Amino acid sequence: MTAEIYDSLRKQVLSLTPEQLGEYGNGPVLCVIMETGYPEAIATVVAVADGSASLYFSNGGGIIGAGEHSEGRAAALSVIDYSERFLKHTKSIKTFPLPQKGDTRFYFVTPKGVKTAEAKEEIFGNDKHKLSPLFHKVHNLIYTIQVIEKRRKAEQGG
Repeated sequence: MTAEIYDSLRKQVLSLTPEQLGEYGNGPVLCVIMETGYPEAIATVVAVADGSASLYFSNGGGIIGAGEHSEGRAAALSVIDYSERFLKHTKSIKTFPLPQKGDTRFYFVTPKGVKTAEAKEEIFGNDKHKLSPLFHKVHNLIYTIQVIEKRRKAEQGG
């Protein structure tokens, strides 16, 4: 079972349109979503063509707003720019199932619909999939989001 806020955020990014992104909506990839199934929750990382970046979990936790920081925005845009070369290794999809434990699924929201690719997390992580370079690029985004959040908490005294 997933948290309502998670379902809402996920639905929002999976249905992004070029019109919603305005000047940022004219590229081949509007949004890249990478989801990995873990025993305790599904981790969802989002990079949007406007520089937005988020990390959230199916149990309701997460970090949003990392794209409001220059390094978060740069990391998100790097994922978007890099992702275009991987579209040829994806397939179109109309439903958006969550990954099983140990699996990682990419969703590419494009002006022409959503595309996907999936494999075991270890296959991506061990450079045994055509999308492995993107997997590592998204992990750089995760790291950047975590650094931003750690700094924010330190600034708030917690």
